[in-house]
Amino acid sequence: MRGLLVLEDGTVFRGESVGAEGCAFGEAVFTTAMTGYQEVVTDPSYSEQLVTFTAPMVGVYGVAPGRCQSDHPHARAVCMREARGPGWTAWLRERGVVALSGIDTRSVVLHLRDRGAMRAVAVGGDASVAESLAAVRGEPAMAGRALVAEVSPRSPSVVAAEGAPRIAVLDLGCKRSILDRLVHAGAAVTAFPHGTDADSLAAHDGVLLSNGPGDPEPLREETAVVAELLGRVPVLGICLGHQLLARATGHETYKLRFGHRGANHPVAERATGRVLVTSQNHGFAVAPGEGREVTHVSLYDGTVEALDFPELGARSVQFHPEAGPGPHDAWPLIERWVEEVREHAAAG
Repeated sequence: MRGLLVLEDGTVFRGESVGAEGCAFGEAVFTTAMTGYQEVVTDPSYSEQLVTFTAPMVGVYGVAPGRCQSDHPHARAVCMREARGPGWTAWLRERGVVALSGIDTRSVVLHLRDRGAMRAVAVGGDASVAESLAAVRGEPAMAGRALVAEVSPRSPSVVAAEGAPRIAVLDLGCKRSILDRLVHAGAAVTAFPHGTDADSLAAHDGVLLSNGPGDPEPLREETAVVAELLGRVPVLGICLGHQLLARATGHETYKLRFGHRGANHPVAERATGRVLVTSQNHGFAVAPGEGREVTHVSLYDGTVEALDFPELGARSVQFHPEAGPGPHDAWPLIERWVEEVREHAAAG
């Protein structure tokens, strides 16, 4: 069965449908990660996106429940040069994900780097290109989209009842690997919906602001909650959480041309020059700044990768320190923060 990727500028890429039948609308993006395809598809930060993999073969080591970052896929479609391996395409098909193989992914990536991420539709089956293009152009763009309500839990849930310190996670679309690293560090962890008030979160020893999809600018209520937390309880922001902390402290955010998505992004610590190879997935970033609160920058394009406000007990990173998938260079960051929260709680 044929497959199509139709971009809003009229560009069409043809391939074979190997997943679910139908049309998947969203933002066309790409990831340079060579592994971790199952983690990518189930990452809530990929909500409403059509993901092109740069790896030439995807699916070669199969699928396993333990690799999922959430209960179900969030990427609406995947585009691959060659789909291979035991169970991968069946897994996608069973979960309703449109998947295309035989796509010239090199050309897709070069096009998106040149023109920027854009609205698109992935089609599994027969469809008119003209009708698909007209439908794509009627879809909303990602800028200005508040998507956390679609992926955040409806009620609090206890991830780990025992341990210390007690960490509240403001779940904006949190990956399981972040929760796993908190538990591994010995913390008692409870995940809260995105609309939770500051007092409920501040009743814990520390608050982690998770990753999540969409534009941070329209998340004004969540940003106000973050501002209320500052100075009351230690705060760590990751990805979207980093952007909310930035906005809560007077920084602006903006949409990147084609985003940072992959597991090979070099990040430099300004104070020491040390470089971390990191896992990233975001389409928005914190506006450039030279203040001392900017502690890390991207070696690709100089974008802000971390903030630190010691007087407020708050810090954040744009990259994903828990990996999942990706290199483990930044693994210690979560463990060190949990230990700092533990010491802060003990000091009263």
